[in-house]
Order: sequence, then structure tokens, then C-alpha cells
Amino acid sequence: MSNATNVLSTGIEIIGSIRFSNDMIIDGKVEGQITSDKGKVTIGENAQIKGDITAGEVKVFGKIEGKITSHRCELKDKSKITGDIKSKVFSMEEGAQLTGRTEIGS
Repeated sequence: MSNATNVLSTGIEIIGSIRFSNDMIIDGKVEGQITSDKGKVTIGENAQIKGDITAGEVKVFGKIEGKITSHRCELKDKSKITGDIKSKVFSMEEGAQLTGRTEIGS
């Protein structure tokens, strides 16, 4: 199980920090930091995150209130982000909403 994917489904709420090493899919509510050194986190359409996210790759379909720090960040068409983004590679689809500043490439 070297490439296990962790799933936090709709209906689950966590208050506190999450640290993971592989891939993670979050479709519930999280209030706290989400951290991974190199892992990939996918924020699902039903997800509501209040806290900072640091991961190797962040793909967002849902809502985030907090700072995103990653190597690669993708904002999908229905995502809504309130906070700053710092990423080496950044993409944003038409329809995505971002209220904050971006620092790309450094």
C-alpha cells in the first residue's frame, strides 16, 4: 500500500490539524492546518476548509479560507478561495473564484 489514498468523505468534520504523506481527498469540513511534505491533496466540491494548506500538489474543487502553499496548485471551475496562494506552478479554470494574492514561480 505504498500509494494509498486517504479519504475524508462528505459528512465528516474535523477540528484540528491533518498531516499526511501520500495522497488525500477531502470532501468534508476541516478547521485547521492540512500539511504534507510532498503529497497531493484534492479538495472536493462539497469540502469547506478553514485553515492553511501546505502540500506538494493542491487541486481545488470546493471552498477554502486560508493560505495555500504548494509546488503545483489547480483551481477548478467551481472552486472558491479566500486567501493567498504561493505556488511554483499555478492554473485557474474559468469560473473559479479567488480573493487574495498569488505568488507564482518562486
